[in-house]
Amino acid sequence: MARITSAHAFMVDLEPKVVRTDAIQSFNSQETIFVVLRDVDGANGTGYSYTIGDGAPAILSLLKETLLPRLMGQDADRIEAVWRDLLFCSHATGVGPIMSLALAAIDTALWDMRGRKTGLPLHILAGGAKSSVPMYTTEGGWLHLSPKDLVDDALESRKAGFLGSKVKIGKPTVAQDAERLEAVRTALGDDYEIMTDANQSMTSGEAKRRLPMLERLNIAWFEEPLPADDIAGHTRLQRQSRVPVAVGESMYSPGQFADYIAQDACEIVQADVARIGGITPWLKVAHLAEAHNIAICPHFLMELHVSLVCAVPNAPWLEYIPQLEDIAAPMEQDGGNAIAPTQPGLGIEWDHDKLTSLTVEGSAFEIMEASQ
Repeated sequence: MARITSAHAFMVDLEPKVVRTDAIQSFNSQETIFVVLRDVDGANGTGYSYTIGDGAPAILSLLKETLLPRLMGQDADRIEAVWRDLLFCSHATGVGPIMSLALAAIDTALWDMRGRKTGLPLHILAGGAKSSVPMYTTEGGWLHLSPKDLVDDALESRKAGFLGSKVKIGKPTVAQDAERLEAVRTALGDDYEIMTDANQSMTSGEAKRRLPMLERLNIAWFEEPLPADDIAGHTRLQRQSRVPVAVGESMYSPGQFADYIAQDACEIVQADVARIGGITPWLKVAHLAEAHNIAICPHFLMELHVSLVCAVPNAPWLEYIPQLEDIAAPMEQDGGNAIAPTQPGLGIEWDHDKLTSLTVEGSAFEIMEASQ
């Protein structure tokens, strides 16, 4: 039994390198919560989770007071059992974003440990469907950028080998959204994919009014047009649209994805490994989507998602938003394709000196097994 004997947790706060805005918010910082686990044999694994500007103290508190103490003494090899035990131990008060984000830091650490102990990279451990995946970039498509800025970034991205760009929409008028999208389509041509993301900003009527424009421009998908809890609205919209509706960035359990799929409310799911609670539930959603012939195109966290999208057969894209440049080695790329890491575990090469120097004061703590 690979008994878990200690956990070290801390937070690093990373500022975005560029301004990131969408129709409802700005990405102010990435509060990155780390969990480092060690078992009785001395094996270790590092996992992480994140917020986009606030909430990390609540996640750290849940880890410190409830989840990590309960984790001590459990078998690190039984990842599914651990995940379910931690989920249900505080489900009456903790179900939702904070619980899922805390669980993800633990679950990814356990998968990292398994990979390190077996000598296998995550994309092989989790399925091994492929070794690389095409990328689309969101980094040059933020809502505050002008049509010219969008075009300039898309042209540079295509020159670098990217096959698509995501453009944020949700301007006050349809005409303003159309101007931005038409500029990119005119400049890049019909063989360059354009994704759109409304970030839950629209009413049903506003989203419906944009459908003819999105269809005319052959948009790859219409992401989060409505609030995430409006399943019925997404179902109606999907039935009216020839553009696939994409959802999932703002969902926090496999059951939410099951409800969307059962009600034909989407054609693309975008489970975020941190927001859904880790690799264990992410794989459940990926396989559920595959069983329904639906693609999974995860949100953000490219350095971790690259391994997961290469693990499963129904993940055609990886979203390019670089955010770990200050604390980790760059993700391997071949033009516009991301290469799955071949190192054991998550395959992210952390700069431990940087992590130490950037740790937020007062955030670090250690939990030990009582007998240790």
